[in-house]
Amino acid sequence: MQFMKIDGEMNKNKKQIQCYTLDLHQYIRMLEKISQRYAPSRILSFNIVHVFKTLQLIHINGYASRRILCKELALGEGVIKTLIKHLKVNGIIQTSNVGTCMTEKGELIFSKISERIPSEMSLPKCSIAIGNFNYVILLKQYRYAIKSGIEQRDCAIKMGALGATTLIFQDLKFVMPLTNFEPLVNEKKILKILEEGLNPEDGDVIIIGSDNVNEKTAELGAKNAALFTIINHEKTF
Repeated sequence: MQFMKIDGEMNKNKKQIQCYTLDLHQYIRMLEKISQRYAPSRILSFNIVHVFKTLQLIHINGYASRRILCKELALGEGVIKTLIKHLKVNGIIQTSNVGTCMTEKGELIFSKISERIPSEMSLPKCSIAIGNFNYVILLKQYRYAIKSGIEQRDCAIKMGALGATTLIFQDLKFVMPLTNFEPLVNEKKILKILEEGLNPEDGDVIIIGSDNVNEKTAELGAKNAALFTIINHEKTF
């Protein structure tokens, strides 16, 4: 009877996560729409991760100028101009002499997605962070969406990063996907940084983007992998 009770609670929790995720996917699809071109326009030089990063920058500073967006997204002025146009057309932002700020719709979309991607930070080079520059993203309660971690690695590479490492937090420890292997057993310093900086809970996932050239590429690689994981998880329902 006790096992039946535990199984019932796990199924209930999984259904709650699925219901929330279905709602979340509506907001993710809005970001995808923004990053799609309007025929017969040219192929766009930005994608969903640039859209999300733009909203992050605006949220942090209250507004964002084109100069800041060019610098932080590593995109040209013409590309940023098109990105702002797409955000504005979809009612996500509004512009003024000061810069670009979010509308209520934009704030809602950003807040919902941020609930699943609540923490991020730089990470020193170590056995699981292979680049000279490394950036880690916390993805809340997405253990069920992770297969081998290869998909996340490939998404980071698409952003020009060296790659990405995916770990699952379960039973108060970080393990490699599909295994019980703990890669941080001999990395006490890194383990402390992750636990104190991200405050992970059972069922959470971390994605570490790595690059040898700059941290921005590592960051965009990790975020692209995180957004892919959310999008791809929808297809499993």
